[in-house]
Amino acid sequence: MDKKYSGSCLCGSVQFEIEGNFDSFYLCHCKNCQKDTGSAHAANLFSESAILTWCKGKEFVKTYILPNTQHSKSFCINCGSALPTQAENMNSIVVPAGSLDSTLNIRPNAHLFVSSKASWEHNLDSIQSFEKLPVKNEKNT
Repeated sequence: MDKKYSGSCLCGSVQFEIEGNFDSFYLCHCKNCQKDTGSAHAANLFSESAILTWCKGKEFVKTYILPNTQHSKSFCINCGSALPTQAENMNSIVVPAGSLDSTLNIRPNAHLFVSSKASWEHNLDSIQSFEKLPVKNEKNT
């Protein structure tokens, strides 16, 4: 049975639906994904069969294709939020997991390009954790 997922950008200008199942869910640590997200890795869902429907704000969606690579990124031109991409070079829809408003009940299949991990992305489970933005001098919770 196909699932239906909804998602949006940070400012709410763009809303979309994905109808279908995801084939894979990868955490990619390549340098392109680090630059793309400004973080340690991208968290992307892939589907060759799902249908992407722009419900609102398709005119605010811009897609950048990195020359000579398979890397592309769609985003809201108002707030910069990552959005799904119809990646024709991979015959797949690529959906940033964080762009979904629906609950996602699947776990990542694998980490990719781990040899490119950021130098600071090691032993992160051993650092302090906070439930919210810490107040100065707040201790580990």
